[in-house]
Amino acid sequence: MCLAVPGKILSIDASDPEMKMAKVDFDGMVTDICIQWLPEEVKVGDYILAHVGMALNRIDEEEARQTLEALRQMTPPEDLPDASTV
Repeated sequence: MCLAVPGKILSIDASDPEMKMAKVDFDGMVTDICIQWLPEEVKVGDYILAHVGMALNRIDEEEARQTLEALRQMTPPEDLPDASTV
């Protein structure tokens, strides 16, 4: 089973024209995600769905919030990672 997780784009690095990357906030955990092959342009503040380091598509903020809330409800608080240690 695959799981795509919503995240908010914090910054975009287009210095390598063949591998556009973004810093993405996944509910407190920030990581680099490839946005090179998205079918549409994204900007800082947009939400994306990502799987294994790749952005799959852009989604609206409400859809991202609903998905994050559903993920929170499925995960007991003691099993959530501490964002300060990541």
